[in-house]
Amino acid sequence: MTGYGRGDAAQNGFKITVELSSVNRKQAEISVNLPREMEMLEAQIRDLIHHFIARGRMTVRVTLHAGASKLAARMHLNVPLAKAYARELVKLAKQLHLPGPVTLDHLARAPGVFQTDQELAVEEDFWPSVERALRKALAGMVRMREREGSHLHQDLLHRIKIMRRAVSKIKKHAPSVAERYRQQLIERAKTAGIEAAGIEDERLLKEVVYFADRSDITEELTRLESHFKQFDECQSTREPVGRMLDFLAQEMNREVNTIGSKANDSLISREVVTIKAELEKFREQAQNVE
Repeated sequence: MTGYGRGDAAQNGFKITVELSSVNRKQAEISVNLPREMEMLEAQIRDLIHHFIARGRMTVRVTLHAGASKLAARMHLNVPLAKAYARELVKLAKQLHLPGPVTLDHLARAPGVFQTDQELAVEEDFWPSVERALRKALAGMVRMREREGSHLHQDLLHRIKIMRRAVSKIKKHAPSVAERYRQQLIERAKTAGIEAAGIEDERLLKEVVYFADRSDITEELTRLESHFKQFDECQSTREPVGRMLDFLAQEMNREVNTIGSKANDSLISREVVTIKAELEKFREQAQNVE
């Protein structure tokens, strides 16, 4: 399901912004973009998102903004790190037989010697504000996804209604298929010039019974109606049902294919085509459901 959310939180002169966006995907897939200072928070961010989101491709962007009061004194010198660089650079110069001493310019350019307030902060120190901003963004995105889900719900109801109507027609018509087949055999026998007295013999009855058994779709219709009831049950739960709907669509398709292969009747064949068309639309929409 698609959605967008944004949340902000302030902390010690800094502001943290979290932006979330999601697009349709059968599985949950999360991409997290964090400032270097917060890289260790990725696992906590993923865990919190999984409490709200079960499906979809999610993009998370966390931004750290320094307040104006922090700009004047934001640089810090890491003296122990500078000394360590100096020792190692002197050793390296001797090993490579390089002339010239290690200068202050060399050390100033070394990574981590000069650090900002953000760099000195511990990742866990940011988590309370990141969590607040993330929860705000999740709340906004969930509201947007719920609005989309309401529209998807109505569409799925419409598809199920059409399929139920088609199944009802098949169920009503199915008992007369065997009798119609028997009448067709009699007509063919008469056309072939076979005497009427010989039409109702044991071979004819066996053929009709064999046809009735081969074309019986009672079990498939019963299972289809069971799947429809399971769909009704999905509507009353607050838990994610997307994967359940995927499964139901797969099972309904299996039953409809069996009915189509068994039924030797034009009306049933027409209704099977109708069910398949609606089922394909149902399956595509179900993949977008949380």
